[in-house]
Amino acid sequence: MDTILEVKNLRKNFKDFTLKDICFSIPKGFIMGFIGPNGAGKSTTIKLIMNLLKKDGGEIKIFGLDHIQHENEIKNRIGFVFDENCFYEELTILEMKKFVASMYKNWEENTFTKYLKEFQLPPKKKIKDLSKGMKMKFSLAIALSHQAELLIMDEPTSGLDHGARHELLDILSYLIQDENKGVLFSTHITSDLDKIADYITFIQNGEIILSTTKDEILDNYAVIKGDRNLLNQETRKYFIGIKENQFGFEGLISNKNELNRVFANHVVIEKPSLENIMIHYMRGKENV
Repeated sequence: MDTILEVKNLRKNFKDFTLKDICFSIPKGFIMGFIGPNGAGKSTTIKLIMNLLKKDGGEIKIFGLDHIQHENEIKNRIGFVFDENCFYEELTILEMKKFVASMYKNWEENTFTKYLKEFQLPPKKKIKDLSKGMKMKFSLAIALSHQAELLIMDEPTSGLDHGARHELLDILSYLIQDENKGVLFSTHITSDLDKIADYITFIQNGEIILSTTKDEILDNYAVIKGDRNLLNQETRKYFIGIKENQFGFEGLISNKNELNRVFANHVVIEKPSLENIMIHYMRGKENV
């Protein structure tokens, strides 16, 4: 399986935050969800991948190429969709397109025209007058019109209404049918990734907590609910996070094959969402 993005032992030190030996990879033809709470290190990691920050250690390869030595070639082959608008607000869509198109060797005008119609983008409308959803679609149209093989998306659905979010996710699901493309989708809105992600990388406090296929995570993890009397020093060690109150407990376990041996069918077992998993890792073990 060909790897489109590979990050090994990536490190970055700040005064009050450290990115610690970040490792993950994305195969061609797949979407990786990059999740974690705000401030966990998602945007910093992306800026390092884009060479917008200087790393303190580690290795980043895109298309098998060093991201610094081959920066110009790589940036001709990737597309960016960020939460913050990076276009000139006073320009129209066509004026902005003309400016951006000049930067790419593989620009295809017919492709851009096709996506303008498909995404219902008004070509003579100024960027400042576009909704957030339309700006996201314009970013996608730009990326797809220069034949981007890797899409890097930093909080692309943040601030979008429900309809716009679903529309963006449908577009990504369609695009990834091209098995030569890959997507890194960074977000704290994990419900978006329940629908479209193939792989999940979870970062917290600058460290990777897990990085594997979404199916493997959902097959192995479980949310457990039961009476507090079932919790003791021995059983607590199986949990990643536990929330307790006067009525009982809810906890997350990473190996549900151990459940029957530990709890002997005295608990309710539920399939977790990615949000369940992230919240329990953040919560740890607490009493309420």
